[in-house]
Amino acid sequence: MPRSNHPRRRTSAARGAKAAGGWNDDDGEVGLNRARLGIPATESAPDGVWAVRTITAGNAQKVYTCPGCHHQVLPGVQHLVVWQEDAMFGAEAGLRERRHWHSNCWRGRSYRYR
Repeated sequence: MPRSNHPRRRTSAARGAKAAGGWNDDDGEVGLNRARLGIPATESAPDGVWAVRTITAGNAQKVYTCPGCHHQVLPGVQHLVVWQEDAMFGAEAGLRERRHWHSNCWRGRSYRYR
């Protein structure tokens, strides 16, 4: 009996994980969305441990306000997305409070508490 050339159906759980941009695809490779965005670097500073992800100019599609200079981060401008890894209310709270910074503003920020 000849083998069928139809692909096997995926389970609904596998489809949901893939649609959500999960780390692994069905074959164990890194998800395309995660690979495109990159893995965040971890930086330690006097004000905590921070996850820093670079957003390329091609992926920058919205307008944000930089907390360092209070100017707009315009679409098409490379910038950083930063969130606190050791947030008081957990990692999910830190991720919800992430901010988009100009690269120079993040590098030159002061650690003084206001």
